[in-house]
Amino acid sequence: MNNLLLAIDIGTSACKIAIFHADGSIAVDCSKGYQTYNPAPGWVEHDPNEWWQAICEGINECLHKGGINPHDIAGIGIDGQSWACIPIDRSGEVLSKTPIWMDTRAKSICDRVNAEIGADKILALSGNPFQPSYTTPKILWFRENQPEIYKNTYKFLQSNSFIAYRLTDVISQDVSQGYGLHVFDIAKHEYSESMCQAMGINIDQLPEIYKCHEVIGTVTAKAAGLTGLCEGIPVVAGGLDAACGTLGAGVYCPGQTQEQGGQAGGMSICLDHPISNQSLILSPHVVPNLWLLQGGTVGGGGSLRWLAKELGEPEKLLSEKTGESQFKLLDDLASTVPAGSNGVIFLPYLSGERSPIWDPNAKGVYFGLSFDKTRAHFFRALMEGAAFALEHNLQTAKQCGVTVNVMHAMGGAANSRLWTQIKADVTGKTIRVPASDNASTLGAAILAGVGTGVYTGFEEAVKKTIQMTREHIPNMENHAIYQKYYKIYLEIYEQLKVTMAEHAEILSRE
Repeated sequence: MNNLLLAIDIGTSACKIAIFHADGSIAVDCSKGYQTYNPAPGWVEHDPNEWWQAICEGINECLHKGGINPHDIAGIGIDGQSWACIPIDRSGEVLSKTPIWMDTRAKSICDRVNAEIGADKILALSGNPFQPSYTTPKILWFRENQPEIYKNTYKFLQSNSFIAYRLTDVISQDVSQGYGLHVFDIAKHEYSESMCQAMGINIDQLPEIYKCHEVIGTVTAKAAGLTGLCEGIPVVAGGLDAACGTLGAGVYCPGQTQEQGGQAGGMSICLDHPISNQSLILSPHVVPNLWLLQGGTVGGGGSLRWLAKELGEPEKLLSEKTGESQFKLLDDLASTVPAGSNGVIFLPYLSGERSPIWDPNAKGVYFGLSFDKTRAHFFRALMEGAAFALEHNLQTAKQCGVTVNVMHAMGGAANSRLWTQIKADVTGKTIRVPASDNASTLGAAILAGVGTGVYTGFEEAVKKTIQMTREHIPNMENHAIYQKYYKIYLEIYEQLKVTMAEHAEILSRE
């Protein structure tokens, strides 16, 4: 019975392959890593061919490990990291590594375009600020700095559309990733010829737009040979990882909100009409006729992994000895410190920062250190700093009339009861945690299921696949403590942002 659904997630540090039953349970999954390249200050790149190689290996492994008959797979959904910019030629060959969402090389281009065209005009059309992390400035960077690559580019692809192309030979652009292109009309879901002309972007280099659950093609014989799949399996367009994760966390109706704790942090508030804010991110949801007002921060699970690598050796050794998770042991360590970390405050700007400050020069900061502070303070303050970044985005959304009461958590950080409770306490919001921490892949699988008829629609899919396991109600005494430190958190950045810019200038000359 072909009711299995294959989901592919193209993350920042690895791809994840998961095969789901129709009830949302996982039959088998695996992860495959790949390299991140940093050839110059502000440059953060991936090689899309390495994504494809990892995905081929991962699908083969899952089919073998799970004893899966590929004929039982009804459809394939793909979610991917935002704001890629993959130039391919007419034969489909990749012409360059892609700058990813953390890449800020196009800052000067953004400054110039905002001045020439008008930041307000760009925001009014696209719903998003013209910032270097997005896809559009990267296209312009290729045009200005690597003109041969630009001239030979047939289409610029996103992460999920590139993998969909490798599977089907069909070039596509899903609706939810359209927000990375400032020539994309966020309300009409179509390209603006006039904005393309104003920015000097060739509209012919942009792929045809598809709904996220729309079947764009089927697995080719070549792709089947490389992946172990069978020829002819339907593939849907897929979508943005945060939007798929939002769906996979059970957010598919206006007013519902997702809280993200993956490699990056942030939130997605579901809307029935577009509301833009120059400090936030607006994207179409993967569910038709809905939008997501998003906050995307650098401070997430990636920050904790960095600190665990640098200061978590005792827990790593104990984990190897006992089999208990290193991150559970770090949770236990951080829980020995009270709310507020005895005054230690962390700014989680380890690769600049996205919303709401949009400062590629922002730097990570520990403030409030003294001789009585321990490793435990560093770990708890990091968790609290990520929660302060979430609160900053929620408060920014509130300024444009969008309020949140309850959030659905997703990402690996949701497995941490301590970190989830800290976020509830900092924000004063109740957080519910779904049974699965595979929200992004589950969302991609739901898209495939709706597109191929395994589900009659999104409501049925969510009811069949998603259950909540626990609820974190905010401790309002801790909330009062955190509000005092949150004020200082904001002040630290404001006092240091000029110094951070000077620091970045010095580094760029070295």
